[in-house]
Amino acid sequence: MLKKSISLFFLAGLLWSCGGSHSGDGPVIGVTMLSLQNEFVVNVADEIEKKAKEHGVRLILVDAERSALKQVEQVESFIAQKVDAIILNPCEVEASSPAVEKAKAAGIPIVNVNSETNAVPDAFVGSDDVEAGRIAMRYIAEKLNGSGNVLIMHGYMGQAAQIQRDKGAKEIIEANPGLKLLAEQSAQWDRSKAMSLTENWIQSYGSQMNAIFAHNDEMGMGAIKALTEAGLKDKVIVVSIDAIPDALQAVKKGNLDATVFQNAVEQGGQALETALKLVRGESTESQVLIPFHLVTSENIDEYLR
Repeated sequence: MLKKSISLFFLAGLLWSCGGSHSGDGPVIGVTMLSLQNEFVVNVADEIEKKAKEHGVRLILVDAERSALKQVEQVESFIAQKVDAIILNPCEVEASSPAVEKAKAAGIPIVNVNSETNAVPDAFVGSDDVEAGRIAMRYIAEKLNGSGNVLIMHGYMGQAAQIQRDKGAKEIIEANPGLKLLAEQSAQWDRSKAMSLTENWIQSYGSQMNAIFAHNDEMGMGAIKALTEAGLKDKVIVVSIDAIPDALQAVKKGNLDATVFQNAVEQGGQALETALKLVRGESTESQVLIPFHLVTSENIDEYLR
């Protein structure tokens, strides 16, 4: 009985901290994140929460658990609760679009953060994922002197970051005739799935592999683990995106060749600030783009806190 009481008390505290109430004078903003199992997404959400506290905003922050259908239902719930604005971290380009359309039809300002939808929100805060793909593959091309076999590890197929990072990477491959795309497959942004996929690639291609471009660091770390266990880490270049703490440490140790820094703090903070401007009827940019930066052993200390 005591255990149950403690659990109920904890749940009540959690709901209060997430702003699950309309009481108070501050605006109420609904936030739906694509997956709170993903470290980068958590970092964005943490900054949204931090900025909300600074501005006296009440948040209703929920996890879509990678389901676009669930995300649309969450936005419908925000609309029913008459929130003042919505921040959407889309699960998919197409399938999350109805969430944007429903919010706009209800007259509630909506800001997409980090990822895009086909439906156009009131504002987008994020980074140019095509450029991230270019940066990563350009580094691989330079390390291979423009010649070698490359494998691409995709995020969730159909998500904006997956589509755009792939587009940028393939622009660079096409510009370097000596680069050959040996294989490409999705590991769904997941470290353990990336490890399994890399093990399969090692079985299939072995010494033919020269470089792996992973669409995010979680997958990059999984690839490194599999390569290390197979004794191939020093023979295969690995580059990924996000610059999460694990990846930065791996660059520092020389295990990960490079990562592309994506600024979760700026994205989260600017998303909240942009939503607030819309609530107040202030003018705001339709796109707030935050630059990516290549992180290697040469500049790693600038990014380690």
